[in-house]
Amino acid sequence: MAPPTPHRPHVFRSAHPDVAPVELPIHEAVLGRAAAHGTRPALVDALTGATLDYARLDRHSRRLAAALAASGLRKGDVLALHSPNSLAFPVVFYAASRCGAAVTTVHPLATEAEFARQLKDSGATRIVTVAALLDSARGAAQLAGTIAEILVCDRADGHRSVLDLLDGDDPEPDPAIDPTTDLAALPYSSGTTGTPKGVMLTHRNIATNLAQLAPLMANGPEDRILATLPFFHIYGLTALMNAPLRNGATVVVLPRFDLGQFLTAIQEHRITDVYAAPPIVLALAKHPLVDAFDLTSLKRLVCAAAPLDADLAAACARRLGLPTVLQAYGMTELSPGTHVVPPDAPAPPPGTVGTLLPSTEARIVSLETGRDLGPDESGEILIRGPQVMKGYLGRPAETDAMIDADGWLHTGDIGRIDADGWLHVVDRVKELIKYKGYQVAPADLEALLLAHEAVADAAVIGVLDEDGNEVPKAFVVRQQGAALTADEVIAYVAGRVAPYKKVRRVEFLDSVPRATTGKILRRELRARERSSTPR
Repeated sequence: MAPPTPHRPHVFRSAHPDVAPVELPIHEAVLGRAAAHGTRPALVDALTGATLDYARLDRHSRRLAAALAASGLRKGDVLALHSPNSLAFPVVFYAASRCGAAVTTVHPLATEAEFARQLKDSGATRIVTVAALLDSARGAAQLAGTIAEILVCDRADGHRSVLDLLDGDDPEPDPAIDPTTDLAALPYSSGTTGTPKGVMLTHRNIATNLAQLAPLMANGPEDRILATLPFFHIYGLTALMNAPLRNGATVVVLPRFDLGQFLTAIQEHRITDVYAAPPIVLALAKHPLVDAFDLTSLKRLVCAAAPLDADLAAACARRLGLPTVLQAYGMTELSPGTHVVPPDAPAPPPGTVGTLLPSTEARIVSLETGRDLGPDESGEILIRGPQVMKGYLGRPAETDAMIDADGWLHTGDIGRIDADGWLHVVDRVKELIKYKGYQVAPADLEALLLAHEAVADAAVIGVLDEDGNEVPKAFVVRQQGAALTADEVIAYVAGRVAPYKKVRRVEFLDSVPRATTGKILRRELRARERSSTPR
């Protein structure tokens, strides 16, 4: 009998030339050319107009690093940065990096218990927050028992202010940073499908990913980027902070998304680039307020962080007068980028999230057999490249489950790559609904629901019916003034999908729970479902 044919992976490779790994600390990779940019605005507060130019951003980060080092922040330490977007956020991030410390970014709306868990798990010894969030930070610090000091970016009685530390004369630290192994950032995975875990991203991971993105992100010194997605998430940290500041662009900062403020900022600051999540694209496509503003300065709109329906993207592009809404793909564990639709792509296929970045490889493997699949076959997306995380902090077993022995990171996302190399993401492995053996992708049903004129937002999860079968349930937010019924929703979907994909239950909500990045928090919907189901 002939020996079995060995399994040979089908590897999709980037069409772009490789980039050399960037062996620099992240503060050098981003601010290394700050002196050349000089008085060009680096950061502008969209609400107050306060401006920080490149020379001052560089100086402030050095002075704050000196003060933090003088108070004991050392290489290998972890600093927790707990703040909405502000001009101070990058200053603190790069200052910690100059000390050789890693930054663990904390959701501003985290509960005390959630915050404390992150502090203890990360080993953070200092918190930098803002006065409005001090109560939460103090409570978390008390619960964690590891915090030596809480500082504030603004001012609060009893706490040192970052503002007061910028004029000190302590010597600037010069730690011996190994970009390959030392951590720059320790963000926590979103927890949409499990317990949040510390994602160990080295200086090399993040800096190299910036170099991979550089040929495909067109912003430069003449561009103005609106930062409304949060810096604390890896998407905002990369696309709205590190990448534009590396390229000499101006970042216009909003502390949170408010549609009126968002549109006003685009108009008044002549924003050229917006990085968004699907809820923002939805608002731009459907909300009547959009028509009251001059948005003609926009050159690019990029959407990432969650699946975006192709029809919704096309509707948004038409309304804004853009050729297309560009998409991108990645995840926290990938620093985060692996795919981008190039701004100069003549006709990207509808719904694609892009082609592979330089120095990046992908595979598509069968969910049933683990065998490699070819073009236009759907399976789990695997990624290999220099942007793959070092691992999960203190969780070797979960790291090994995520990254195999050959260095392939198993994303948990389902997608297909066409013959021209365009990636189309279908859904999350863990979010697939299995109805009588058939796989139903929630994102497909959500896109269909969003096309209904009476639907403002929607989410779909699998729930159990009386026979124990998993069936799709839709959580729907009506457009203001709409009188949509559950039966109408069910009939609408049933007329447009295969029978096994039909929505079989509907619940109306005031809002769909989402992470700040736009991802639907299905775990919250599942918890809601469990609490309302009779035992």
